This record gives sequence, C-alpha cells and structure tokens, in this order.
Amino acid sequence: MRILEKASAFAGNTFAYWVLLFAGLALLVPGGFTWIGPHISLLLGIIMFGMGMTLSLDDFKEVFSHPKKVFIGVFAQYLIMPLLAYLLAVALKLPDEVAVGVILVGSCPGGTSSNVMTFLAKGNTALSVAVTSVSTLLAPLLTPAITLLLASQWLPVSASSMFISVVKIVLIPIILGLVAKALFRKQVEKSVKALPLVSVIGIVAIVAAVVSGSKEKILESGLLILAVVILHNALGYMLGFFASKLLKMDYHDSKAISIEVGMQNSGLATALATAHFSPLAAVPGAIFSVWHNVSGSLLANYWGKKARKENNEPVSNPEAPSI
Repeated sequence: MRILEKASAFAGNTFAYWVLLFAGLALLVPGGFTWIGPHISLLLGIIMFGMGMTLSLDDFKEVFSHPKKVFIGVFAQYLIMPLLAYLLAVALKLPDEVAVGVILVGSCPGGTSSNVMTFLAKGNTALSVAVTSVSTLLAPLLTPAITLLLASQWLPVSASSMFISVVKIVLIPIILGLVAKALFRKQVEKSVKALPLVSVIGIVAIVAAVVSGSKEKILESGLLILAVVILHNALGYMLGFFASKLLKMDYHDSKAISIEVGMQNSGLATALATAHFSPLAAVPGAIFSVWHNVSGSLLANYWGKKARKENNEPVSNPEAPSI
C-alpha cells in the first residue's frame, strides 16, 4: 500500500505531463486509444465514485458555518464561466460544435484538482472543498439547464437526456462512494490515498480517447481551441478573484474562489459532449483538462510562494492533502 501511495502522489504531482504525453501518443497512434471512447462515461463515474469516498460531513461544515461565502462561490462558478464561454463563442465566431463544447466546459461544476491548487496557493481550502462539493451536487440540474439556455442556438440540446447522463455519471457514483465509505470505513480510509492515481489514469484515458477520435479536427482547429481555452480559463481566474474582492471577501477566500471559478470538471464536459454531441465538441474539454492543471499549478505556486515569503516560511512546497 505504501508503494501505491507513493505512486499516487507522484502521478498527482506530474498529472499535466501524463496528459500531454498520452495526448501526443493519441495523435501519433490514434488506433491504440480509440477503443476507450465507448467507456468515457464509465471512467468518469469511477472518478466520481472516488470523490464520494473522500467526502465527509466536515466538508460541508463550511456550508453551514459560512453559507454566504459558499453561495458566492457556487453562484460565481455557474454564472461567470458559462457567460464567458458564450461571449467567446459569439465574439470569435466559433464553429458550431466547438462553441457547444466550450459552453459545456463553462457549464460544468468545479474540478476536484481545484482543492489541491487552493491548498498550495495558501487559500481557504475548506471553502474550496465546500464549493466544489455543492456545485457538483447541483450539476444534474444546472449543467443541462445552462447548456440548453446558452448552446441551443448552435446545436439542438436535450436537457432531459443530459440530466439523466449527469445523474448517472456524477450523482449516483458519488452517492455510492458515500455509501461505501459508511459501510467499509476502515478499508476506504486505507485506500483513499491511492485515489489520485485512479483519477489521473481515468482523465488521461479520457483525453487520449477524445484526441484519438478527433485527430483530423484537432489538427484543423487545435490552435483556435487552445487559444479559447486559455482565454476562458485566465478570465475565469481573474473575474472570480475580482468578483469575490468586490463582495468584500478576504484575500484567502478570494484565492479560493478564483481557483474554483477558473478550474472546471472538464472530464464531465468531455463525457457529455461525446455522448450528446460529437467528438469535436469534446475537444475543448480534453484540452481544458490539460491546460487548467498547468495554469492552476502556476497560479498556486505564485500565490503559495508569495504567502510563504510574507510569513517568512520555507519556500519549498508543503505536501498537498489527499482530496
């Protein structure tokens, strides 16, 4: 188990590199990864099951202790990123499938890696975990509704079908994870440190599947999609930070909200795009999976070093929590 924990920590710390490596391999040898395509929803369900096993009542204490902060974070998550996606799609006149893919990314809840990035940035980690948890539990309702509202001018959107998909991919696995933790607490506590490895393998496989299935489209539109993803992500960080400051939240809270807003559950966007639209619509989510971990690491490193310098702490990074 010790070796597995070390492998899990290593995989989590080098996550972006693995995604880049397998995305490159999928472009070079697409036939080696296309078989994963039909299993994208299952892979994401396994990741969400793992998330359920890591949740506890303590994660929701912040909701009851500081409901206003959590509400601001969730509201900003589901307002800023979808609107940014829509404005980028209109302003840049994106192709229909790409526009829908970008809006899907914006309409998804926060990604779980945002919690680790907030910890490394010396932000309010408890607030980050609470916002991620609440936004994820609201995803079955809000993700299809927002996608229908903003994306239907490009492609037909079935909100009811998407609702069922999100329930199957997100809500049911999280509930099963909570049940597993309640029934097998000791076993789950022993295995929970290995979950980052499972998440990394799952996301890497999803990205490789999307890239291999959309090779020609990526070579055609890859640079445009990358530019949109970078803009979407950067503006999300910036607007999340300034919105929280405007609402008189302190610096630690503002860092948490900024990272929460900027980082998305792009794996869910990829799974939904593959199931309900097209392989090309899944590409923004796949590229976002790579980029937001790179940008999140850079931002967390900057804020973390700044905080340690101000507090006269050692500059080396502390060990991130297993979230």
